[in-house]
Amino acid sequence: MLSDKDRIFTNLYGEAHWGLDEATRRGDWDGTADLIGKDREWLVEQMKASGLRGRGGAGFPTGLKWSFMPKQTDGPVYLVVNADESEPGTCKDREIMRHEPHKLIEGCLLAGVAMGCTAGYIYIRGEFVQEAKVLEAAIAEAYDKGLLGKDAAGSGYDYELYLHRGAGAYICGEETGLIESLEGKKGQPRLKPPFPAMVGLYGRPTTVNNVETIAVAPTILRRGPAWFAGIGPEKNVGTKVFCISGHVERPCTVEEAMGIPLRELLDRHAGGVRGGWDNLLAVIPGGSSVPLLTKETCDDMKMDFDSLRAAGSGLGTAGVIVMDKSTDIVRAIARLSKFYMHESCGQCTPCREGTGWLWRMMTRMAEGRAKVEEIDLLWDVTKEIEGHTICALGDAAAWPVQGLIRNFRPEIERRIRDYTERAATPLAAE
Repeated sequence: MLSDKDRIFTNLYGEAHWGLDEATRRGDWDGTADLIGKDREWLVEQMKASGLRGRGGAGFPTGLKWSFMPKQTDGPVYLVVNADESEPGTCKDREIMRHEPHKLIEGCLLAGVAMGCTAGYIYIRGEFVQEAKVLEAAIAEAYDKGLLGKDAAGSGYDYELYLHRGAGAYICGEETGLIESLEGKKGQPRLKPPFPAMVGLYGRPTTVNNVETIAVAPTILRRGPAWFAGIGPEKNVGTKVFCISGHVERPCTVEEAMGIPLRELLDRHAGGVRGGWDNLLAVIPGGSSVPLLTKETCDDMKMDFDSLRAAGSGLGTAGVIVMDKSTDIVRAIARLSKFYMHESCGQCTPCREGTGWLWRMMTRMAEGRAKVEEIDLLWDVTKEIEGHTICALGDAAAWPVQGLIRNFRPEIERRIRDYTERAATPLAAE
């Protein structure tokens, strides 16, 4: 369990005001100028030493990603913060922006300095109306106090920060689709290479990071990388904000140590599974795009990148969706298939056509209107999508279906048998 002294987001539940005065009392903007006074290499090396991995889903080492930015440029360089939190089951960044906006803003400044950025953009999901208002007000406070703009925080470094509202498209959570949208174009992902670190926003070097990733950076730099690296298991260190929803007694968002056992996470913070642990059917551990886990796997599962990958799933955004035995598991995954079909940008044929196939086949599977051999066909369709698209939306559509077939194939077969038997039974004579 994470001790209170190690919590980064001390106002995650909004018990105090989000404004600058309260934020500084909580330790934000403390010694920021001194940190900016360190050279770029020092800041990047500190982040590398901390072991922080990106909190947006992929888990790529943050310090390493920052080091990809060119050291010498002949024009502007940008930081873009991905606040387009659209993954079903995920609401961690929303709470940070609502209640801890100055951690994010200070993080934008320090990350910008570490990469030699001249400006930063926060791309926020269009539906986050209240969060955008809070961020705009917090950014205005920072400018009024001289923490942004010319001579930011009295450091001699010039840095501008802008908030940009998206229009609510899931695909804009992909970094290059986000950049396209930020430029005023259709939100369709770009082919890579070139990668954003070389050709990003407006054709300039750009790094895209998640809200939580950037928001934890100031505390890591202040308290030191050894402190952060000392929390959680090796290669999966630090604190993590988990979102727990579904069939638990108290759905919540909570900051905990990486590697916490799933059962402990649910029992301690969410009041446990509705009806008790033995009533658990499955858990989607990282937002809707990762494969589900059965109750047997969840019994001793640890919540970190590598443990979940070894179990055939992933930590993703740490959006934990709990499903008890009342769940129609096939219909639940069919509903996710409809979401990914709807959110496909249509640029790649495997995704544009394949997500429609998945939804239609899953709808029939949920009703039992299929043949048992079509389960293998459905698996083949997921494999024709996975790894064959420009971005990871195709993978995100395929993995929930793969998880269902891998873990609940007998349930699909039972439905098909039941439907076939009902169809073959003549109507009772009146």
